Amino acid sequence: MIDFVLQPTQEGELRRRVLFWLPAPLPVLGLVYLLVGGAFSAAGWTILLAASVGVGTLLLAMIVQPTPLPEGLAPPVSARRSLHRFRQFTQLRVALALVPMAIGACAAIAGGGMYPLFAALALAWPQLLLAMPTFFTITKARRAMEAWGTTAYLWHALSRPAKVTWPIATPLARSYRAWRTDRARRLAQQKEQDQQQEKAWKEAVAQEKLNPTETVASAKGEQETEDGSGLQRTRKLHALPEETADQDNEPTALIPKPEPVEESPEPVQTADGPSSVSGPSGTVNRAARHLLDQGGALGLNVRNRRRGQANRRPPSHKP
Repeated sequence: MIDFVLQPTQEGELRRRVLFWLPAPLPVLGLVYLLVGGAFSAAGWTILLAASVGVGTLLLAMIVQPTPLPEGLAPPVSARRSLHRFRQFTQLRVALALVPMAIGACAAIAGGGMYPLFAALALAWPQLLLAMPTFFTITKARRAMEAWGTTAYLWHALSRPAKVTWPIATPLARSYRAWRTDRARRLAQQKEQDQQQEKAWKEAVAQEKLNPTETVASAKGEQETEDGSGLQRTRKLHALPEETADQDNEPTALIPKPEPVEESPEPVQTADGPSSVSGPSGTVNRAARHLLDQGGALGLNVRNRRRGQANRRPPSHKP
């Protein structure tokens, strides 16, 4: 049986395609059973719908046959075309068998019971058996192709060698193997790059140990920094426009050092009249007048401008 299924010919390939879809109704049956809650009774129109679709597809599978081959074909061309048309015929029968299964499942869910799906499966499973490339199926298809007098070398084409493949499992397995190969190649390249980088790093470390020029240069730079010769000069900062425009922000002049004045009696104006005062108080008064005449930082004009008062002296708080 295994040799019959895994036969490496074109006929065996078509047989495997049909056998792959043969257990397909079983998962659909279990899923619909869970969705409807295990109920069997359903609305009558759903059962009628599923049964009518199954009958229609069964009649199409029994009536429809491959189209005849054109006249005047060479044997190799005839064999190739007959094989291509028989493949299409087999795929059409498989599709006609799967359609009532899908319609029956939808009708069962809509009706709330399993009877529509049972009716569809009773008419769909036989169509999968009709799609199987048996002796009678192949003979009937060959006669339909030879209706116009051209010999169809169908048996010879079906006996050609072919790889053992399955409809969905084989492409997935091929994709998985290709992904694993690509992944192994990328990992090998990454490992090789890591080894090269590690080797280059080791060579750089060994070269640095043999020729420590960078260390000496860095030590020299540090020494220059400590000495101050390696420092860079900073540029002079200019004043901002708003600082130059404001005349109140002028720097105050240095307070001049008072010159020693000889102590001599000098008349001092008082409220009662002129009087001559001598001693320390006279010296202090002369020094104060000298500062006021020169207009230093402690002048009244400067202090009044900074306080916002032009020519007004502050009131005295003396008693």
